[in-house]
Amino acid sequence: MNPIESITLDVADPTAANRFYTSAFGLDTQLRLRASQEPTTGFRGYTLSLTVSQPATANGLIDAALDAGATTLKPAAKSLWGYGGVIQAPDGAIWKIATSAKKDTGPATRQIDDIVLLLGVEDVAASKRFYVDRGLTVAKSFGRMYVEFAAGSSPVKLALYRRRALAKDAGVAPDGSGSHRLAIGSAAGSFTDPDGFAWEAAAPAPTP
Repeated sequence: MNPIESITLDVADPTAANRFYTSAFGLDTQLRLRASQEPTTGFRGYTLSLTVSQPATANGLIDAALDAGATTLKPAAKSLWGYGGVIQAPDGAIWKIATSAKKDTGPATRQIDDIVLLLGVEDVAASKRFYVDRGLTVAKSFGRMYVEFAAGSSPVKLALYRRRALAKDAGVAPDGSGSHRLAIGSAAGSFTDPDGFAWEAAAPAPTP
């Protein structure tokens, strides 16, 4: 299977969501938005992570998101692995902004190094097999806890994490029901994975 070609978030108001993501993170072509009123409650089972080069850049993006209407789930702080925080966008999507660096090495920028889609799954080993059987290549694997797939030329990396662990990392309760409000675009066509995440045939990028 080809890597992810697009991520689509189902939102109540695409115009407002586009305004938020442009102001907060400078995202436009990497993220698609479409109108949806599908019911959803609680944790939607995934998070999106933005990895950056240093704490100052992480702080700048978090502050911009909060100024644009996001709410804090986990304040930015140092950890064993680096530095970062978690916010929830007005549309409900959860975003983690993080860096492996613990000290700044220069002035803050708005440069995003990677976008990572983390799917919360019940059985990491089973979901790993599902995706490997569909042509994905494993880049990193930590037992039954975490799997990251090779991204190739994709603008978005895909990773699997245990659902309860992912919810804890995001600072929310693991319970949730209804739509994931997420569609993953790929040249592989349409299918649904073991945890209900929908993959769709990637559509051409919208004309500016």
